[in-house]
Amino acid sequence: MDIAHERYTQLVKHIPASTSMADMERIRAAFEYANAHHGDQLRKSGEPYIIHPIAVAEIVNELELDPDSIIAALLHDCLEDTDATYDEIAHLFGQQVANLVDGVSKLTRIQYTSKEDEQMENLRKMFMAMARDVRVILIKLCDRLHNMRTLQYQSTPKQKEKALETMEIYAPIAHRLGMQKIKWELEDLSLQYLDPVAYDEVEKELEELTSAHAEFLSSMQKRIEKRLAEEGIQCQVYGRVKHIYSIYRKMYAQNKTIKEIFDLYAFRVIVSDIPTCYNVLGCIHDMFNPVLGRFKDYIGTPKPNGYQSLHTTVIGREGIPFEVQIRTWEMHQTAEYGVAAHWKYKQGMANRQLGSEQEFEWVRKLLESQQDADPDEFVHTLRVDMFADEVFVFTPNGDVKSLPAGATPIDFAYSIHSAVGNHMTGARVNGRLVTFDTPLTNGDIVEIITSRSAKGPSRDWMKICKSNEARNKIRQWFKKERREENIATGRTMFESELKHAGLTLAAVTASAEVLDTLLKQLRFGSLDELYAAIGYGGMSAQKAAGRIKEELTRQGRLERQRAEQEALQAAAAAAGEAIFPASAKAPQPTAQGKTASGIIVEGLDNCMVKFSKCCTPVPGDPVVGFITRGYGVSIHRQDCPNADPARRKPDERGRWVKVAWADTADTAYRTSLDISAKDRDGLALDIATVLSAQKVKVNNLSARSQPDGYAVVFLELSVKDRAEITAVVNKLSQIPGVFLVRRAGSQTSN
Repeated sequence: MDIAHERYTQLVKHIPASTSMADMERIRAAFEYANAHHGDQLRKSGEPYIIHPIAVAEIVNELELDPDSIIAALLHDCLEDTDATYDEIAHLFGQQVANLVDGVSKLTRIQYTSKEDEQMENLRKMFMAMARDVRVILIKLCDRLHNMRTLQYQSTPKQKEKALETMEIYAPIAHRLGMQKIKWELEDLSLQYLDPVAYDEVEKELEELTSAHAEFLSSMQKRIEKRLAEEGIQCQVYGRVKHIYSIYRKMYAQNKTIKEIFDLYAFRVIVSDIPTCYNVLGCIHDMFNPVLGRFKDYIGTPKPNGYQSLHTTVIGREGIPFEVQIRTWEMHQTAEYGVAAHWKYKQGMANRQLGSEQEFEWVRKLLESQQDADPDEFVHTLRVDMFADEVFVFTPNGDVKSLPAGATPIDFAYSIHSAVGNHMTGARVNGRLVTFDTPLTNGDIVEIITSRSAKGPSRDWMKICKSNEARNKIRQWFKKERREENIATGRTMFESELKHAGLTLAAVTASAEVLDTLLKQLRFGSLDELYAAIGYGGMSAQKAAGRIKEELTRQGRLERQRAEQEALQAAAAAAGEAIFPASAKAPQPTAQGKTASGIIVEGLDNCMVKFSKCCTPVPGDPVVGFITRGYGVSIHRQDCPNADPARRKPDERGRWVKVAWADTADTAYRTSLDISAKDRDGLALDIATVLSAQKVKVNNLSARSQPDGYAVVFLELSVKDRAEITAVVNKLSQIPGVFLVRRAGSQTSN
C-alpha cells in the first residue's frame, strides 16, 4: 500500500461511524478521482501532492462537518491544479460539491495588473461563495492551516508572503467566525516566520518555566474543583498558558518580560446551564480577589461571532493574576469551533437558509461596502472589520449594536440604515444631546435625531467615524449625489498632491503614455473618473500622485542614463590612458549602455567590478570606484565614509576612478537599511506589511530590542535603483514609532 492510500485509510478510520455507506462510497470515489488527477504532482516537501488534500480533509473531519465538505476538501485543488472541470465534478459528486470546490479555488486563469489586484479579487470571490455557503470558508481555513503547518518547505520570500497574508487575512477571518482554536494556531505559525527571533525567545522562556506553569495550573485547578464540588456543582475545569502570539503581543507592546505579564494563565469552567455559570462566578469571586474593571458578561451580550462566556480576572494568595472563563458545553463548542459548531447544529437546514442567517450578514455588508475599493484599501478594511475591538451600545428599543471601539453617533446611525445616517441632524446618548464626535462606551443608549430637510453627510464625517461601514456609506452618498462637486474637489486635491511631489498637472496630461499607464493601473477610464473617486474618497490623491511620480521617474531615469552614458564615454576617451598603461590593450565596450556588471569604469564597460558591502550602492546612487589589488574596481557610494576624499591616503588617491551606471533595468541589487524605532507590539509586522505593499524582495530581516525601550531593525533588500529604495525608505519612515531609516554606510536617511 502506497503512502497516499495509507493516509486515506487513516482518514476513513476517523470519519464518524454514523456516516452512511453511500456517503463513504462517495468519499472513496473523490479520493480516487483526486489521486488520479494529481497523478505524479509533488509538493515542495517531495511527498505526493494528494497528501495535502487528504490532510485538509482530516482537518475538515475534525470540525465534524458533513460528507460533502470532506469530499470537497479532497477535490479542492483539482480545478486549480489539474485538468478537472466544474461540470465533471458536478456530474460525479453533485452541484453542492462542485460549488464548494469552485468557491475555494483561486482565479488562476485571469491576468492581473498587480499582486494586490489578484489578492483582492480572489478574496471577493471567496466571500461571495461564502455568502452562499459558509462551508467554503471552513474548507479554505483548513487548507490554509495545513499549508502553514508545512511552510518550512517553501522559500524564505514565500514563507514571509504566506505568513503575512495569513496574519492579515485568514487569522482575522477565523477570529470573526469565532474559530479560536484555528485562529491561535494560524497566529503562532505566522509569527514563526514573520519574527522568528522573537518567536524562539518566547518559546524558550515558556519551556524554561514549564515546571512552574504546571505546578501553578495544577494547584489552582484542584482548589477550584474542590470548592465547586462542595457547592454541588458538576463541571469540568482546566487551565492553560496563553498561546505564543498572545504573549508576544503583550511583551512587545508593553516592553515586558514574560514574568511581568499578569494574565499569562487562563482557566475554563464548563457547566451544564446558564444559571450555573453565574453560580460559579459567585464562588470564584468568593475564593479570590476580583480585579476591578476586568469582568465581562458575554453571555448577556454575546459577541457578533456568537461567542458567549463570562470572563473575570482574579488574584490568589500567591499574588498571581489569572483569568477565569465560565461557559456551558454548547458555548464551549462555539468558542472553540465558532461557525463550524454552528453548522453542526444547523445541518438539517438548506444552505440557502443557512447563508441568509443573521450570523453571516457581515459577509454581505463587507462585499457591498467594498465594491469600489482599491486593492490596498480592501485588504486594510478587511483586517479592521475582522479584528477591531468592539463596543456594545443599545437603541432606545433595547436592541444591541456592536461597533468598533471609539465609535461615534455617526457610526451608530449608519449601522441602523444608510437613510438614518444621511438624514442625521443630532444625537442623544443616555438622554443627553452630544456632538457627532463623542466616543460611545459600553452600555450607552443612543438615539439619532433625523430630519427630511437634512442636506446629507459632511465630508468631515469620514474623518470622525471609526467603522468602515459608515465611511463607505458616506462615500456612496457623495459618489451618487455630488459628481460635479467630487470632480472639482478631487482635481484640487490631486493638483495639491502633485505640487507636494514636485510635479504639475500639465506635466501629467502632456504625456499620453504616463496618463494611460496611470489610468490603466488605477482602473479608471478617464481623468474625470479619477477626480470623482478622489473627491468622494474612493481613491487617495496621495496614492495617485505617487503612482504618477513613479512612472515619470522611471521614464526620466532611462533618458538621463542614456545622456549620462554618452557624456561619460566622450569624457573618458581622453582619460583612459591615465588608468590603464599604454602598453595594455584597453577593454572593448560591449553594446552601448549595457554591461554584465551594470557599471562603466572611466567609459570602459567590461572591467571586473565588485560592489562594496560597507555602503551597498544601487543604480541612481552617485558612485566612485577604487582600483583594488587583484579584485578589479570596488564600487562605493560617494557619501560612504570609506570614500570620503578627506580620508583617502595620499599614496592611493590615483587609484580612485570615475565610474557610472549602465542600463540595468532588469537587474536587482542588494542593499541594506537600518531602522531605529520605539519598541512596540507589531512593529516587525508593520515593516513586513510595507515591504510587501512595495513589492520589494526581502533577503534578510532581523530585529532586536534595546534595554531603553527602543528597537533596531536590519533589512537586506533587492532593488532595481535608488528611486525604489527611496520610496521604501519614505514608506518605512511613516510607520508609527519609526524615527530613523537610513542606508547602511550613510549618515542620511536615503
